[in-house]
Amino acid sequence: MPARSADRHVRPRDGRRGAATAAGGALPGGALVGRWLAGAALAGMALAGCRSERDGGAADAGASAADAGAGASDAGAVEAAPPMIGAPRAPRAPWPPAEATGPAPPAEPRCPPEMVRVARRFCVDRYEAVLLDKETGLEISAFYPPSRREAASVERAWSRLRFQMGDAEARRMELPLLPGWQKERDFVPRAVPRRGVLPQGYTSGAQAELACRNAGKRLCTLEEWRTACRGERDEPFPYGPTYEDGRCNVHREAHPAGVLHRDVSLGHSDPRLNLVRVAGAPLLRRTGETATCASVWEDDAVSDMVGNLDEWVDDPEGTFAGGFYARATKQGCMATIASHDFTYFDYSTGVRCCADLRGP
Repeated sequence: MPARSADRHVRPRDGRRGAATAAGGALPGGALVGRWLAGAALAGMALAGCRSERDGGAADAGASAADAGAGASDAGAVEAAPPMIGAPRAPRAPWPPAEATGPAPPAEPRCPPEMVRVARRFCVDRYEAVLLDKETGLEISAFYPPSRREAASVERAWSRLRFQMGDAEARRMELPLLPGWQKERDFVPRAVPRRGVLPQGYTSGAQAELACRNAGKRLCTLEEWRTACRGERDEPFPYGPTYEDGRCNVHREAHPAGVLHRDVSLGHSDPRLNLVRVAGAPLLRRTGETATCASVWEDDAVSDMVGNLDEWVDDPEGTFAGGFYARATKQGCMATIASHDFTYFDYSTGVRCCADLRGP
């Protein structure tokens, strides 16, 4: 069969007829049709690009562009359309959160574990103190002055005087033991508040000040002492606004010197006084034993600020506060004695320390 002529027209199918005719210039309206097809190709490519940006379907967009390009090639090799202005972009990763630039709030200053924070201003011992030898940690007898010389002198005197004063029953009451080491060498006291013990009496203001200092503390000022005693409700008594008999260990039914010496004004250095019992109950109680006599601060409380023992405050002229178990006072936190100098001591004078707030 003879070969067909190379330039013989192949009849175009469907829409390609207009494109082929326009390419050969055979049809009068070919140019117009070619332009229309080129515009359609551009729109198809742009639409495919938008779909790709919006749906993340890169493969679909490429397929659409290929189809559009094929149509454009048939229509006269039209160039690919540039991306649309304002087309949506792929989402950016979020910016990291801004870091805080201000300083962190400071931690609240606190008190040592054996002390109570008062009015967020200072610390006070939770209990009345016992005294330890600063060097060895040995406990000093609570029934003698915390001095080698004074303790030995008191023991010698009352080994004789106890047989000269009081009735037969009083004379039979023996002196408490003075440990041998307290008579043999000098020692320096350190105050340690403890629950459930008989607190140290027979302490002068100067000795109380030294014992607090050796514990890293100090004597309370009278204002601090009264503030601590009144509690966070600021009331005249640790338990409330008015005096209630028996709530604190004060204004008791008997005086120990009256029991032992038959005279409340005599023999106040007798080492036996804080061991006297009346109707089977001790006059001096163990620290924290009188649960109804607690000055509340935040979620804590200070025990026995009224009664039990008087407590020295920071006054070089000599003041102790709070009353002791046999003092006939109903003044509560306002009770003070200022008639003795700072070197005075007797069975009723004890120790409680204060301290400044410390960092966390």
